[in-house]
Amino acid sequence: MINTIYVEQALEDDARAQRILARFPDVTQVICERYGEVFNPKAQNFRLQKSHPALVLAEKFGETMLLTPAGYGIGGAHNYYFSHMMNCIYDCRYCFLQGMYRSPHYVVFVNYERFFTGMTDKLEAHPGEDVWFFSGYDCDSLALEPVTGFVSELLVWLNSHPRAHIELRTKSTQVRPLLAAEPRQNVVIAFSLTPTDTAAALEHKAPPVSKRLGAMAKLASRGWQVGLRFDPILFESTYQERYRALFTEVFSSLSVQSIHSVTLGPFRMPKTFFRNVIQLYPEEPLFASPFSDRGTMISYPESRENEMIEFCVNELSRYLPASKLFSCSPESRPSVTGNRGDRDVSTCPAPADD
Repeated sequence: MINTIYVEQALEDDARAQRILARFPDVTQVICERYGEVFNPKAQNFRLQKSHPALVLAEKFGETMLLTPAGYGIGGAHNYYFSHMMNCIYDCRYCFLQGMYRSPHYVVFVNYERFFTGMTDKLEAHPGEDVWFFSGYDCDSLALEPVTGFVSELLVWLNSHPRAHIELRTKSTQVRPLLAAEPRQNVVIAFSLTPTDTAAALEHKAPPVSKRLGAMAKLASRGWQVGLRFDPILFESTYQERYRALFTEVFSSLSVQSIHSVTLGPFRMPKTFFRNVIQLYPEEPLFASPFSDRGTMISYPESRENEMIEFCVNELSRYLPASKLFSCSPESRPSVTGNRGDRDVSTCPAPADD
């Protein structure tokens, strides 16, 4: 529940900010000069604030569309990622955001036009070619859609920009705006999934896997393309049984024809983020697994990682053609390049943002 909303002073009369504020008439509103005053101070208690995060309405400046590393994507030649929001309403134990940010507050950049202009600029930089834009790296693409309305406005923008392809990464079941809209073949709604028991233990506040599959089935029946994001793949002694059961459940709910792409990726996190998360959850069993120093990242030892990826690829190959399968290494994330080099398996996009 949101108890406090911070608004940048320059946005006091902004129509979109006022529309969002109108949804919370009884919430305390605080004016600030810039969102960093609330979001960036040192010595904040992330865990304490996570129980009552604030909403921050801010204005985005600078570059909005960031170039992805080589090999990052799901088949497109030109790939960019963007974040119209910072932080996630869910509380997944493996999420890198809690190691990256000092605060769990939700920052929404309400000048959406700047993002649309950024996409237009990239389309103009690649005349006559399709360009992919990935949403959901620093946030969940749909979880706050009833509040922000960003995706609804994005769909309108897409009407006149058919060369723009969008991936919306999510764990949310807030799909009503998509169900009410005409499906677009240049949009993929990609759901992050882990085995049912794993999700119940680690993905706090997120909808159960069964609910996500129900939302995916509704979208697919409406004609939307959906994506499966098994990322991160998490190790436990029974991981093979758990993932085999998950894949069975998924493909009992969805037709292969409705699935645009499937990505796989093991747990990975930058070293500094990992240290911060360990301090937040020193007794979390997940972090008792043997991890390995993989350059700038922390992940499973290479032999274990290869074993898990190989198992999942083999299982998924029972349901899907290889052309729909994409995989990534611990280094394959924004600002860090990497490629597994698996035969018949490409490199996946950004890790689940939780």
